Amino acid sequence: MIKRLLLLLLVGIFTQHSFSQHQLSKTLDLMPWPKEISENSEKFLITVDFTIQINYGNETKVTHAATKFLRRLSNRTGVFFKNGFPSKNNKISSLQISFSNVVAPILGVDESYTLDVKNKQILLNATTDIGAIRGLETLLQLVKNRKHTTYFAGVSITDAPRFLWRGLMIDVARHFMPVEVIKRNLDAMAAVKMNVFHWHLTDDQGFRVESKVYPKLHQLGSDGLYYTQAQIKDVVKYATRLGIRVIPEFDVPGHASAILAAYPALGSKEGYEYSIERNAGVFDPTLDPTNDETYVFLKNLFTEIAPLFPDEYFHIGGDENEGKHWSESKEITAFKKKHHLKTNHDLQTYFNIKLEKILLKLNKKLMGWDEIMTPTMPTTAVIHSWRGTHEGLKESTLIEAAKKGYQSVLSNGYYIDRMLSVKHHYGVDPIGDAVLTKQERARILGGETTMWSELVTPLTVDSRIWPRTAAIAERYWSQKSVTDVDNMFKRLNVVSFQLEELGLTHLRNKNVILRNITQNQNTNSLTILSEISEPLKIYSRNSGGTEYQTYSPFVLFADACTADAVDAFYFAKVVDRHLKNPTEKTQKKLMYFFQKWIKGYSQFQKLKSNPKLEKLRPLYSNLNAVSELFYKALKEKSRLNDSAVNSAIHELRKPIEDVAVVLINSLTKLKNTFIKKY
Repeated sequence: MIKRLLLLLLVGIFTQHSFSQHQLSKTLDLMPWPKEISENSEKFLITVDFTIQINYGNETKVTHAATKFLRRLSNRTGVFFKNGFPSKNNKISSLQISFSNVVAPILGVDESYTLDVKNKQILLNATTDIGAIRGLETLLQLVKNRKHTTYFAGVSITDAPRFLWRGLMIDVARHFMPVEVIKRNLDAMAAVKMNVFHWHLTDDQGFRVESKVYPKLHQLGSDGLYYTQAQIKDVVKYATRLGIRVIPEFDVPGHASAILAAYPALGSKEGYEYSIERNAGVFDPTLDPTNDETYVFLKNLFTEIAPLFPDEYFHIGGDENEGKHWSESKEITAFKKKHHLKTNHDLQTYFNIKLEKILLKLNKKLMGWDEIMTPTMPTTAVIHSWRGTHEGLKESTLIEAAKKGYQSVLSNGYYIDRMLSVKHHYGVDPIGDAVLTKQERARILGGETTMWSELVTPLTVDSRIWPRTAAIAERYWSQKSVTDVDNMFKRLNVVSFQLEELGLTHLRNKNVILRNITQNQNTNSLTILSEISEPLKIYSRNSGGTEYQTYSPFVLFADACTADAVDAFYFAKVVDRHLKNPTEKTQKKLMYFFQKWIKGYSQFQKLKSNPKLEKLRPLYSNLNAVSELFYKALKEKSRLNDSAVNSAIHELRKPIEDVAVVLINSLTKLKNTFIKKY
């Protein structure tokens, strides 16, 4: 009986704790959601007298973070603080920050912290300075407003990440991203507690690093768009101050057109005219793994470059190489036979093993895309899983790698350049339901969001990364049980707006593109259209890689649209509610949307036309036709004109100017209810 009562008590406590967390996520907009959180009845009022004390000696990372915290807090609240800098000797400060160790951002560093917000004081404690930085970001998300006051919500938090590796990869080879773009994205990464910046620096379309040993690489392989070594050091220093590791990627032996444009003698096909690629895709130029000079080149290059990046991991790419030029070469074929290498994959493993030895002498661990995982590849390599389940594998390459003894990182499911919804990415768990031993689980380091840049420029890259990456960051940091999609959307809307204070352009640059399309006319009608339109997904835009070149400006309507059309999302919810329980209220909401699109088309019609606008006219006209039919039927509570609405929906389904109106499923469901009703 006593055991039963104890069990009931424990269940009750657990249920109450879970319910409390659920309730807090309704009122607080924390992202990523903390490991443990409880509220109290207190709150800390934010006034001009707010001060910060750092209980540590000379330390720069937290001092920098705390100073930036004060600027952001002042911006967010409108309170101008008397003291704009943290102190090291004010024992009655509003916020007390304490930590024990100053550490470099390396794999496995302690990022945990505790945070207690009370009426009189806020206490932030951590083992390391990086943990303290993570806690500051959480505290900033606890700002709440009333009519005449601003305050920090009273909570107690104990927090730590679920995964050690929480990364973002930005490809700067296909489209070069200036330093200011990289830095603002590093700031955003820190805001959502990401800790690895994977810098994809070379590919067929460009070699983006200054080399003093092989200067032709940046002189002939970059179109003049590259980072000086001083700039790289500056970015690494900037990232380190945020508690972020920087991992470079030099993609070899494939994706090497830019390298071979500079040093063609290293190529696998004699007499081939190597040049920088202007289109997107997978190309044949490949380094010659049978040429001793290839390894001399890579040894010298990596010896020069490796010291620029303090992190122990070094990514060598290794993906998408079928070795077409290898198969066409009599010399390479003979080499394979001599060394008992049956396939081109065996030859690439031979190449990778040599690279690993070069990197080991430079105190670096080789990391590569999952193609490098072959039977003879040493388990000291790190497998970067991007292809998921393939070639008969029962489990993903991530799980397969962990079970074979490799450390592994997941990107499959987090390819944000595919323009899939945030809901899709949020539903991907790095481990899923895989059954692993403790040792195998420890080998899964975490995940990386990947931003390939074939279809983005500095103008649009932020809108492709954010805010979706903030939600993905929650998958990396928070507990596996944090999966409520509706609640995620609620919190993400707030976090997305807050990211603007870091200089991100994911919201503001939309109007830059729309003004370009309208030629500086009123953009409201295009804004309305963009809120139900999404760019074509999963590489169906620029199919074949030849529609656009690397120098093409991405200022089309598709570039102003995002992967999550907000009005389409809310319209779908209204339709579902109406179908489940039709009321006067749900009917009015449906009519509101149709009327909005009708008015939007009317505004569009009044714009002084130009070729860019004219390309959008069929799309808007089809939307207007559908909207008028549904609006009339709803208003008059009459039967839909089946033939007319079917024809209009069919036309609306057709992609125009690289976008699709994402209302089709909702409209079809709504149409079918009219058919049943009348």
